[in-house]
Amino acid sequence: MRLEFQLRTNDRTHFREITAEVQDAVKKAGLKDGLVTVYVPHTTAGVTINEHADPDVVYDMKNVLDDMVPWEGAYRHAEGNTAAHVKASMMGSSAQVIVEGGRLLLGTWQGIFFCEFDGPRSRNVWLHCTSTINH
Repeated sequence: MRLEFQLRTNDRTHFREITAEVQDAVKKAGLKDGLVTVYVPHTTAGVTINEHADPDVVYDMKNVLDDMVPWEGAYRHAEGNTAAHVKASMMGSSAQVIVEGGRLLLGTWQGIFFCEFDGPRSRNVWLHCTSTINH
């Protein structure tokens, strides 16, 4: 089953936690045991799973990515957002999470983040729920 939701980002670079939205979608789908794939259908945004307890982790991730791939550079892409494309590729466009007993099986400190690199924008997140049937 495929579900989707939309979100709005507020800055050029914005890590927005979407764990609650993904959990709500799993509940809506009635998925008890299986997998949920979180997919971002954009070339300048991505998704990652990382620590959500300490906001300094996201702050540090944004700074390290900016140091590694600065917005200004000797880029050839005419739209001027090459850094956003590179960062999105570094994060990846999907993440998969195990679902057990209707709940996302994440570690204590883990959260799912939508990673915006060319905002602010309205964006889509697609979810695919796959059930595992035990015989």
